[in-house]
Amino acid sequence: MTEPISVVLAGAGGYGAVYLSALLDEPLPVPVRLAGIVDPAPAHCARLDELAARGVDCFASLEGCYDALGQKNENVDLVIVSSPIHRHAHQTCLALSRGSHVLCEKPAAATIDDVDRMERARIEAGRFVAVGFQWSFYPSVQQLKSDIISGLFGAPLRFKSLCLWPRDASYYGRNSWAGRMSTPEGAPVLDSPVNNAMAHFLHHMLYLLGDWTAQSARPASLTAELYRANAIETFDTAALRVVTDGGVEILFYCSHAVRADRGPVFTLDFENATVTYSGGPSPVVARFADGRSKHYASPESEPEFAKLSLCLEAIAEKKGQEVIPCGLDAARAHTLCVRAVHESMPRAVDFPEDLLRETGKDGGRLRSIDGLAEILEECFEKNSLPNELKTPWAECGRSDFFTPPPGD
Repeated sequence: MTEPISVVLAGAGGYGAVYLSALLDEPLPVPVRLAGIVDPAPAHCARLDELAARGVDCFASLEGCYDALGQKNENVDLVIVSSPIHRHAHQTCLALSRGSHVLCEKPAAATIDDVDRMERARIEAGRFVAVGFQWSFYPSVQQLKSDIISGLFGAPLRFKSLCLWPRDASYYGRNSWAGRMSTPEGAPVLDSPVNNAMAHFLHHMLYLLGDWTAQSARPASLTAELYRANAIETFDTAALRVVTDGGVEILFYCSHAVRADRGPVFTLDFENATVTYSGGPSPVVARFADGRSKHYASPESEPEFAKLSLCLEAIAEKKGQEVIPCGLDAARAHTLCVRAVHESMPRAVDFPEDLLRETGKDGGRLRSIDGLAEILEECFEKNSLPNELKTPWAECGRSDFFTPPPGD
């Protein structure tokens, strides 16, 4: 019988609870042993009593977990880092230094210095680090990316994506760092829809434009418009224009200050085809100029934990970073963009008070802006930023240009 893969989950609340359900309940491709849970506030874990009954201990720190397991001569094959953004770099580097592989949730880290530190630790350890932008692990996305790289659609011209997801007061009150530039202790976090809830969809466009499977396109410039309806440090609404070093324009629109869900949706324009996704269970469709079409599965129809399964199989088969489609290198472009967003517009613009509407009460109170969804949808259709449509409240940040890596 194959020896079970030993897994430690860092972060059992929030999205970590979804990982926990996958580890405890889902059929996985190889046998797994949950060796420990790391969470300084374990009361947030709804299955704590069940874990105790299964003999799975909970630890306040990853260091404490390793020390306790080491005393029992237990190894850790994989650490899943599903903790807050500001803990990603430390926990990933610690896990690597103890000989474990890592599946780190998105984003890779809050700062580019942390991402680079994690990559140095990965190389030194000879282990893999996967970053949990789950779309990048889906077979349908890999097929689409392969078709782009092969030139099936011709040269890419413009990629754009829109995502509108309302978030109420409970979202911003769920912890001490939501909507903040840093934690109360001063650790950078840069929490925003671009770096958290909707980070997937900016990364997805960068990733599809990468020259090979585990690479994303490098941004050359970025211009941001940032707004907020909520009393937060960062922003709840953004419109971005990124230009890659290959000259492809990327447009990204997102907001939590709306009253109804829409998206994610995207349109990818090429010389010889247009690829569209209208959201939900609908397929991704490539329509060629000559009338042909090609369909890809909806991201919603793919197994969410393809990323976990791939990591477990890589360990079982003794494979390394070469089989990970989205690692630190692929995730780095997104972190570069997040840094540039805040440099483009260091302070978000407050929406006009006369457009602000509040519905619900207490934790369910939602602050939304009249007409915002329609303006962002018009921007999406016209390939524009709000200020370019002469929106009265719109202000544009400066363009931020990226320094090419040495040797370019």
